[in-house]
Amino acid sequence: MADEWQKDRVGAALRGENPTVLRRLAAGFAVIGDVQFLPGYCVLLADDPDVERLSDLPRARRLAFLSDMDLLGEAVERVCGRLDPAFRRVNLEILGNKDPFLHAHVWPRYGWEPAEVVERPVWLHPRERWSDGQDRLGPRHDALRDAIGRELDLLSA
Repeated sequence: MADEWQKDRVGAALRGENPTVLRRLAAGFAVIGDVQFLPGYCVLLADDPDVERLSDLPRARRLAFLSDMDLLGEAVERVCGRLDPAFRRVNLEILGNKDPFLHAHVWPRYGWEPAEVVERPVWLHPRERWSDGQDRLGPRHDALRDAIGRELDLLSA
């Protein structure tokens, strides 16, 4: 069952109640993903819960959101590259098929992923990986969270 903040992730971030928030950025919130079967998975949430698509934003806010996505992607790339020699790349995706608010996925990709998905979209990972308790975000991810947050600070300076 979802915690209350998960029902309104953007509103909870705006109220300071979303525990996955890493940093407030220019046009949104960098958050660490609820699942970490690919360690370092993050999401950029637009800071307006009523915005559904990138095209809903005025051009200046649109560019700020895309710049934030780039910043978060680079932070994840740097941290995951330092922590795991099998790190390969970062995939950036704005999909919006399930959640009705603008957000971007930042997926680190690794050489140790199963052969049938290593070169394919993350969404082809087995469904059980998305709900397996061992991959849920928890205290064992605190060092990873801190590292990505510090990297965001460095890149923003």
